Amino acid sequence: GINAEYMGVDPQHKAIRRDPYINWIAKSNKKHREQRGLTSAGKRHRGLHNKGMGAHKLRPSVRASWKRRNLVRFWRYR
Repeated sequence: GINAEYMGVDPQHKAIRRDPYINWIAKSNKKHREQRGLTSAGKRHRGLHNKGMGAHKLRPSVRASWKRRNLVRFWRYR
């Protein structure tokens, strides 16, 4: 298997917030990346490591491409 190292970090700690190299952890758009499927493992599970012809039904997401294909669009005044 693949060996991986994880480190727990307190994003509210002043040392983390002041360090310019790792204060990206404390930014609001990085909160709950794992629950939104934005980690490398999450992207792999969603099939976003594919490129080209294999990715037509995957981007921007499986649900969005399904909705794009199945949505019935009507004119406002018809």
